[in-house]
Amino acid sequence: MRPSQVSVSLAHAMWRGFRMRCPHCGQGTLFGRFLKVADHCPKCDEELFHHCADDFPAYLVIAALGHVIVPAILVVETAYAPALWLQLLIWLSVTTLSALALLQPTKGAIVGLQWQLGMHGFDTSKRRRLVPGQSRFHRTISRRAKRREGELDD
Repeated sequence: MRPSQVSVSLAHAMWRGFRMRCPHCGQGTLFGRFLKVADHCPKCDEELFHHCADDFPAYLVIAALGHVIVPAILVVETAYAPALWLQLLIWLSVTTLSALALLQPTKGAIVGLQWQLGMHGFDTSKRRRLVPGQSRFHRTISRRAKRREGELDD
């Protein structure tokens, strides 16, 4: 079916998504248009249409930019006190360009997160990627259960 069934870590899948690449192979493009996620990866044929990012990437971008832009505005205002029209010109353009530049990579990271965790229809893809004994999470859970039952001595 797929050329590689290797497990991809959460951080790696999100980084691939942030780079606007397929979270599975890291080579195919994730987006068909600016914010339109492709239906499948052109390289590995992984299905990507299951994503459900909604407004979460926009919320993250707004929060991140707000924590950077607002202190910068305050520093410039207290240090130089430029005219209001100049501040509006500078800060509106900086904020708009920064938001547009971060929106697509942030959405890609969210799609990578959903893909790796098996959310919103990606669960069949996740089950296909999991090999018994490969997942640290499942291995840890089963060890804890055995320890509780007294079957495991560490």
